[in-house]
Amino acid sequence: MKKVLKGTACVLLALSLMASVTACSKGSNSSTTSGTSGGKITLTIWDQSVGETDPTAKLLPEVVKEWNEKHPNVQVTRNGTSGEQYKTKIKTALAANEAPDVFYGMGGGSFMQPYIVGGNCLVLDDYLSQDTLSKLRPGMIEGCKVNGKIYTLPCYTHIANLYVNTYLFDKAGAKVPTNYEELLDAVKKLKAAGITPAVLGEKDRWPGMYWFDIIAMRQAGNAACIEAFKDPKKFDSPDFIEAARKLQELAKAGLFNSSMFSMSYDEMLNAYNNEQGAMMFQANWVNAGIEDSSSKTKGHVKVVVFPVFSDGKGKASEFFGGGQDGFYFSANTTSPKDAVEFLTYLSEQLGTRGYLAGAGLPCWDTTGLDTSSLSELDKTDAKLLDTATSFITWWDNIFPAESAETHKNLIAELLANKITPQDFCKQMAQLKPTELAF
Repeated sequence: MKKVLKGTACVLLALSLMASVTACSKGSNSSTTSGTSGGKITLTIWDQSVGETDPTAKLLPEVVKEWNEKHPNVQVTRNGTSGEQYKTKIKTALAANEAPDVFYGMGGGSFMQPYIVGGNCLVLDDYLSQDTLSKLRPGMIEGCKVNGKIYTLPCYTHIANLYVNTYLFDKAGAKVPTNYEELLDAVKKLKAAGITPAVLGEKDRWPGMYWFDIIAMRQAGNAACIEAFKDPKKFDSPDFIEAARKLQELAKAGLFNSSMFSMSYDEMLNAYNNEQGAMMFQANWVNAGIEDSSSKTKGHVKVVVFPVFSDGKGKASEFFGGGQDGFYFSANTTSPKDAVEFLTYLSEQLGTRGYLAGAGLPCWDTTGLDTSSLSELDKTDAKLLDTATSFITWWDNIFPAESAETHKNLIAELLANKITPQDFCKQMAQLKPTELAF
């Protein structure tokens, strides 16, 4: 997801074998909620899928139209608003107790946390059949629960992996890295061959965050990272100091382009797709651009899990990402059974058809689905997803907003060699703890 797409993903903290979090919103008694007229039920849905490059922007109205044609007595009215405007709109509606029946939730992060505490979301457990739940891929429903109760159904998910240009690697005589030592060696060989090892658009800050966060996850392990979110003082410890040292060592060795602090995310993608760098650590929303017919990288790139560290506690099956797109309900919707039936239809259709359209990786069973149209990158990402034992979503959606910005700025200072790994971790220890419940 470019930063815009990053915002459109429901960045729900999904931990397949760990505690999970989802999001909900306060219910509504306003005119936007369901009503009846002449025996017909009307549901209102709000979403933010309106961008020209967002596959969901095309799919969602199609799915709503299909539902309305098949269910004349349960009609759905859709209202779409662009990303940042949507955030303001839904916040205002929630504060005024005027939320719609169904709404897209930027779940799991600090954005939705105040509405979790209110406890006014519709709990779905009593309305979901075992048949519906059995259609979900393993572990996916866990990311839709709060305190063991289900509040949404997932549509699709995203994970970040290492993108490697095999043509440039072969040209430099470098090996695709599977551990830290091989990664550092690849950086040195690529540099010696006059090839930028990895492109980074750090002008937007969050791409650099991805690099530190995955390195910290590999060094400390996902469980330790989760504990540090709850108690930031734990960031000031040997594993996180070592993670900061490794990132700084890689930067000093020339891992990134010299223009990284003036390069935007969009410019980073353009540079990578023009073979101006051999690696990029990003999420699977970049696949379409890499595989586009206009891209020099088409056919030259493979996606692999980020290297594991021989001295680290992290595993190859521990992934960065796992956030799930999803819709939530006002607790006061007058037609919960009909609303959940619509949600089930919407989620499965978006999840499967969206997967084929490049919107994200599937949360639903794809057995028998014709995936011949998918790129090799999409297929590989889906296979890697199946190996996951745990996920940690994007850290800036776990930390409170102010702490998230501090985290990203500290990483920029680390990359610029303006701060030592020790001082970096001391300042990380001063962040506010996550507001999410685990």
